Amino acid sequence: MPDDLLRPTIGAGVNMSVRPWRLMSQTYVAFFGGVIASTVVAYLNAGRLGVDAAKRRLILLSGLAGLVVVVAVFLLLYADSGITSGLRVGIRVVAVLCCMAQIRLQRPMDRAFQLRGAEYGSLWGVGIAATIGGAIAEALILLLVTVIW
Repeated sequence: MPDDLLRPTIGAGVNMSVRPWRLMSQTYVAFFGGVIASTVVAYLNAGRLGVDAAKRRLILLSGLAGLVVVVAVFLLLYADSGITSGLRVGIRVVAVLCCMAQIRLQRPMDRAFQLRGAEYGSLWGVGIAATIGGAIAEALILLLVTVIW
């Protein structure tokens, strides 16, 4: 049995043909698309990086917590006074903060990827799709909250 020090760790169990995306590029998706878009991209990227299942679940839980906070901010700012400018800023701040927590969960495996010297993949297509889809889904959720509330 080989020594644990000789066991390969970087790239073990990861599809090396699928390149991950840059972590800081995910903040653009969070800013423009919201918490849902950011969580989808972070979850997919964590899979590309080979992040373990427990941390991937934490990414999903942080996204769910961020969505709950977005709904709370919406109810506080919009439902009571109809403020929309502060609402947009508040929702974007929550999305970016949530994205930063998700990035922190991906960072160790991203550093391992950087050590390999490989190139990152392009986030343009997936990022735009996630931004549009996430923004629409978040808007529909907030509309539903308005109807129910």
